[in-house]
Amino acid sequence: MAGYDRAITIFSPEGELYQVRYAGEAVKRGWATLGIKCKGGVVLAAEKRKMSPLIDLSSIDKVYMIDEHIGIAPSGLHADARILIDYAREQAQTYRLLFDEPAEVEYVTKKISDLKQVYTQHGGVRPFGAALIVGGVDSHGPMLFQTDPGGIYFGYYATALGNSSSAILDYLEKNYTYDMDIGECTKLAVKALSLVVESLEVDRIEMGTIETATKKYRKLNTDEIKALIDKIKEERGSTQ
Repeated sequence: MAGYDRAITIFSPEGELYQVRYAGEAVKRGWATLGIKCKGGVVLAAEKRKMSPLIDLSSIDKVYMIDEHIGIAPSGLHADARILIDYAREQAQTYRLLFDEPAEVEYVTKKISDLKQVYTQHGGVRPFGAALIVGGVDSHGPMLFQTDPGGIYFGYYATALGNSSSAILDYLEKNYTYDMDIGECTKLAVKALSLVVESLEVDRIEMGTIETATKKYRKLNTDEIKALIDKIKEERGSTQ
């Protein structure tokens, strides 16, 4: 590599910034995270891993509220993601104070992506080792975006990040339809996560939804997640 991976500001002969690529590898090693938008709204979901028998999984957040109509689910280095999430909250609140209306989902996504891009072109810094799935409901309806460490973002109907995300994406490609209601969408998210989580238990999954009708972010409680898991297990048992 002739030292091209030692500085963020040096392009390789192939036109690549190796530090950005390495940040992408950190995302690939993160916990599985997904987002789905449908006619009924947006669902964000993520797995939680029990890193130690003594850890309290309820103390770990994997899905965050940014504004009352926007949520974020990160994958990669959690410390980096936390800084980006705080920044997104500041941008959403600043927009409300200036314009007296909620920020568009893409506006917040672009602000995050702009900050990420700045950290790819200055010496003495490194890229953020986190990718974010940003979802919400605004004046354009349900919106879902994914931001990568290099500062690029795209809109999606459904997307996944982290470890074994390819298995989740394969499942979503085969089973996703936009005309689902929010209940069907949350069920699809749990089914997709069940392919990769260590065990399909209540404390291993975290979910948030933003419904089209209310435009309000809401985190699902343990009873709601348990009901989804029980229903999926029952369906699987009846087909065996």
